[in-house]
Amino acid sequence: MIINDKQNILDKRYMRMARIWSENSYCERRKVGALLVKNKMIISDGYNGTPSGFENNCEDENNMSKPYVLHAEANAITKVARSHNSSDDATMYVTASPCIECAKLIIQSGIKRVVYGEKYRIMDGIELLEKAGIEVIYLENE
Repeated sequence: MIINDKQNILDKRYMRMARIWSENSYCERRKVGALLVKNKMIISDGYNGTPSGFENNCEDENNMSKPYVLHAEANAITKVARSHNSSDDATMYVTASPCIECAKLIIQSGIKRVVYGEKYRIMDGIELLEKAGIEVIYLENE
């Protein structure tokens, strides 16, 4: 088996896991999951939701996301920051394309690959990641 085939199999497997992890989100409008993987080990995970200690309700009375809702990528990155792991050279698997704010966090945290499974209407985060030299892979839902 060719290395690229093995990586593709792993990418699909971790993306399935990120989708399952997104089910933990209490957000109604969109559930997003993220995994950080390094050396074939999951070193962090995240899903979109409110900060610790806040109510588990992401939307306001107009069904708009509350401004303090954290994205899955930010939750995974801050979680690894509190651990003894390093995200240098890791791969992030995320069920939706990162926004520009999450892209900045990804760049600063040393992540070298991003695999995402759904294109969002605004793709400026993906463009920024590519500009920063991060390998970006779109892996369609199967």
